Amino acid sequence: MATGDAALREPPDLDAFVRHHRELLALERRAEIDEAKRMWDELDADELERRGVTLLRMTVVDHLVGLGGRPSLVLQRSRGGVLPSHRITAGDVVALRTAAEHGGLDGRGDASGVVAKVTDDAITVSLDDAEDEPELPDLLRIDRVAPDVTFRRLDDALRELGAARPGPSGALREIAFGDRTPSFDAQPDGPDRVPFVDPGLDASQRAAVVHALRARDIALIHGPPGTGKTTALVEVIRQSIKRGLRVLATAPSNVAVDNLVERLHGPDVRLVRLGHPARLLPQVVEHALDAQLERGPDAKALKSLRRDVEKLQRRLDRATARDERRQLRGDIRSLRREIRRVETGAIQGILDTADVICATTTGAATSLLRERDFGLVVVDEAAQAIEAGAWIPLLRGRRAVLVGDHRQLPPTIVSQAAADGGLARTLFERLDARHGADVTRMLTVQYRMHAAIMQWASAAMYDGRLEAAPAVAGHLLADLPHVVPNDLTGEPLVLIDTAGCGFDETEDAQDRSKANPGEARLVVAHVEALLAAGVRPSELAVITPYNAQVELLRRALRPRFDNLEIGTVDGFQGREKEAVVLSAVRSNDRGEIGFLAEPRRMNVAVTRARRHVTLVADSATLASDAFLAGLLEHFRTRGVHRTPWDLGYDVWQG
Repeated sequence: MATGDAALREPPDLDAFVRHHRELLALERRAEIDEAKRMWDELDADELERRGVTLLRMTVVDHLVGLGGRPSLVLQRSRGGVLPSHRITAGDVVALRTAAEHGGLDGRGDASGVVAKVTDDAITVSLDDAEDEPELPDLLRIDRVAPDVTFRRLDDALRELGAARPGPSGALREIAFGDRTPSFDAQPDGPDRVPFVDPGLDASQRAAVVHALRARDIALIHGPPGTGKTTALVEVIRQSIKRGLRVLATAPSNVAVDNLVERLHGPDVRLVRLGHPARLLPQVVEHALDAQLERGPDAKALKSLRRDVEKLQRRLDRATARDERRQLRGDIRSLRREIRRVETGAIQGILDTADVICATTTGAATSLLRERDFGLVVVDEAAQAIEAGAWIPLLRGRRAVLVGDHRQLPPTIVSQAAADGGLARTLFERLDARHGADVTRMLTVQYRMHAAIMQWASAAMYDGRLEAAPAVAGHLLADLPHVVPNDLTGEPLVLIDTAGCGFDETEDAQDRSKANPGEARLVVAHVEALLAAGVRPSELAVITPYNAQVELLRRALRPRFDNLEIGTVDGFQGREKEAVVLSAVRSNDRGEIGFLAEPRRMNVAVTRARRHVTLVADSATLASDAFLAGLLEHFRTRGVHRTPWDLGYDVWQG
């Protein structure tokens, strides 16, 4: 696969880049708003609640005080009882509106905040306004919204990048937008001279770590699926700390950052995880700034101040006289200011003593880091971060290490015009295309997939350079102690060919997403066969490129198998399972395959599996594309090729 076209190799003019990307961001924001607005314009409140993005007839039942004196509200159904099924989860941004208001997804309302906790009968919302709690009506609705804070941060980063003020990142800007090339120490520390913290690193990981440590400005580590890129990055961070550098460790998603936190945790590393606790995995919350404040020397004073605020708030709820309410509100504001004063000093102390500060790329825009410089900035999953997002942390650092895989899916972009204009092109991809082996080291030993699964991806996407670690090269579902060996569990690759079955694709009238009801019935039968052989639902993922097919499969399987994950290929990037069943959906006599033609999407789909992949597809349709024809041939030659009739699946009755 080519490393990039000529346009990728040429360094863009900085001023032109900033102008163009600000325009692309505006296009993307407009597309997101328009997409959301269509739903809100077409559906009434009851239908929005049925779809899980709104909760109606809610009322405030308690008041709490969080970080910075920020008020939190506990809301329940006005008549009590369990909340209806919904899609509002911890970490979501929501708006609180009067019960009759129908306000859309822009975040405006009587109040807004982040969902801190969700239970069967209540939702706790941490409000955005730390100064004053708004007076809210007795009856409210909670709407999940699409705030523009992320776009503001990206736009601010582009402005700062364009201003080119003197700062720690000057060399990085010159490499990305000028004629400067990455530089490395002339006398490298060879792998035999570096005292690695992790003695289990393979040769390619060791070479990548040494390469990153030699970099005077920037280095890239290319980590194909399952090659232990985070393991290598953690070693880079630990080695950098030993060299006296303070590190800012980032990634575009909270899950990726939390993964770094888990791997870095240890008595020799002082780390702080920035971000709202509601968005963090439970196992890393102890490292959150909030949690460290609660354990610090000022914790007792802060707890007392918060209790005082809560008491005053309850008095305010009961007060009816205007003068009394005004006095209580003033007292609450004064206490919140005192909470912020105490917290500010405590926070600075925690950050000053940290070896590593971890945050999402956009979370690194926090004012807490505004005046801080770092000896090293790392961006994990850098090939999934749009370039403006990557620059948010990079502008704080003197050196940088980017880790990712540009042969998997790029950042998700809603606006096709913005994607075509270059918004989906990442800094990682651009630097790799321009500097190649001068800046990039590739990891080549993978620890996830059976060799037969890996070999297709290696040949199709990675120039044949991958090798399977001996521990995984031959592992199968049948090797799991609870799985019965049979013709399915004893094979790493199974192609179930629907050509000639009459399973035609359909199209959703509203969002034009594709589905294939016949193929969905076949997938259900095959999943049932794997589960009957002892494969656990939690070990299996059913993935497909199309949302409409996801909905069909969820309706058929979820009521019976709670732990079975069913989702889109794009949504499963970065994940893995013992087995994957992939529903390709497309089946037509025109040979149209839509976005199945994106090689990176199929790379992600196939490489999620450790021991087994079943591809359910119409070979006659997919073979119209040369890349997919190669995938089908690999399944035929390295696995087994079956039809629904061969397997005895009776799936022709709707």
